Amino acid sequence: MSATPLTTLARTSAPQSVLRRFLALDAVVTGTNALAYLAFSGPLGRFLGVDAALLLALGAFLTAYAAGVGLLASRRQPPALGVRAVVEANLAWAAVSLVALGLWLTPSTAGAVWTVLQALVVAGFGALQHTALKARQGMSE
Repeated sequence: MSATPLTTLARTSAPQSVLRRFLALDAVVTGTNALAYLAFSGPLGRFLGVDAALLLALGAFLTAYAAGVGLLASRRQPPALGVRAVVEANLAWAAVSLVALGLWLTPSTAGAVWTVLQALVVAGFGALQHTALKARQGMSE
């Protein structure tokens, strides 16, 4: 995606463009997180109090996920099924993050705060994408 379509998406309130905007923002944030996990798994692992191998695995997964979300965002009319899959994946990610924090992760304080914050951001993306999809579908009825 080039910067021009992203700036266009940022200046519109049309339901279709709002949906694409939230997908694009999700892809950028997720991709940035993924690259940080891949490039700095050792230092981040020590800071967050989690295994560097876990961050590498998450980074690889998130790279592929961000690419898929970015592909959806680049479509003039992202398919509803794909958007619903992203919404559900985001909500599942947020829930699993919190469950992992409670059941098996023993991160540092920074890691615990990071886990909760990223879960809230990801759930927020899911909610925004869901709302934008419903608005787009409401326009087509």
